[in-house]
Amino acid sequence: MKEALFYEKLPGTSAVECRLCPHNCRIPGDGVGLCGARKNRDGVLYAESYGQITSLALDPIEKKPLNRFHPGSRILSVGGYGCNMKCPYCQNHEISQAKPDAQYFSPEKLLSIAKNTPGNLGVAFTYNEPLIGIEYLLDCAPLLKKAGLKVVLVTNGLVSYEPLKTLLLHIDAMNIDVKAFSTAAYRNIGGDLSAVKQTVETCVSACHIEVTALIVPGQNDGEEDMRALSEWLCGLSPDIPLHISRYFPRYKASHPPTPVATIQKLAAVARRRLRYVHLGNI
Repeated sequence: MKEALFYEKLPGTSAVECRLCPHNCRIPGDGVGLCGARKNRDGVLYAESYGQITSLALDPIEKKPLNRFHPGSRILSVGGYGCNMKCPYCQNHEISQAKPDAQYFSPEKLLSIAKNTPGNLGVAFTYNEPLIGIEYLLDCAPLLKKAGLKVVLVTNGLVSYEPLKTLLLHIDAMNIDVKAFSTAAYRNIGGDLSAVKQTVETCVSACHIEVTALIVPGQNDGEEDMRALSEWLCGLSPDIPLHISRYFPRYKASHPPTPVATIQKLAAVARRRLRYVHLGNI
C-alpha cells in the first residue's frame, strides 16, 4: 500500500479527512472511506487499492465510449475496485461495490504490458471509478506518456478540483458520466451534480472529453432534463460528443429497460444543440 495524497490528519484524534472527492470522508482509525479504497491505519491514510487490478482487456476505443478520439483503434482497459457513488443499476458492481480478488501490477509492469500489446493505443483506466486511485494514476500516467502511449479515464467525474487539476497534466481523453441533471437525482445515487459539472467544465479545455448520459426510466428520462443537459454542454462547446445510453436492469435495479423510443426522442432533443450525439446500448 502507498500513503494517500489529498488528506488531512484531524488534530487530537487518529481520524483523517480525505479531500480527494466532495464526500470529504472523515475516516476513523482502521476505517475505510465511502469508496472502499482508502484506509486509515493509525492516523495515516493509505491508497489501499493502489495497483490492485481486477480487470484487463484490449477494447475498441468506441467501447469506452470515445467515438471521436482515435476512432477505429484499440486500447488496453484496466480496472481496480471501489467507487465513490452508489448507483443501484451499476453494471460493474462486482468490482465497484465490493473488494474482489485482485492482482498487483506495478506502474512499470502495466507500462510493459501496454507497450507489448500489439495494436494498442494506450491505457484506459475504467470499469470501476479510477479517480479514487489517483495515486496509481499519477505514477502510471507519466510513464505511459513518455512511452508515447495515450492515457484515458472513464469516470463519474466526482472529484475535487485540486486533485483533478494535478492529474489533468497527464490525461489525453476522458469520458465523463453525467448521470442526471438534477441535484435530487444525484443525491439519490450518492453524487453531487455541481461537482460533476465542475469536472466537465475544467476538463473541456484540458483534454479531449466526451460525455455519457445513461437514461434510467423515472430518473432522468424527461425531455426537460435532456434539454437542460444539452444546453449546458452546448454553452461549453457544441462539439462535445454526447452518448445517450440505454439502461438495462443490473445490480439492485430490476425495472424494465429504457424503451428505445425514449432514447431516440432524447437524442432528437440533444441534436438541436450538439453536433455529435451517439446512441448506446440500443
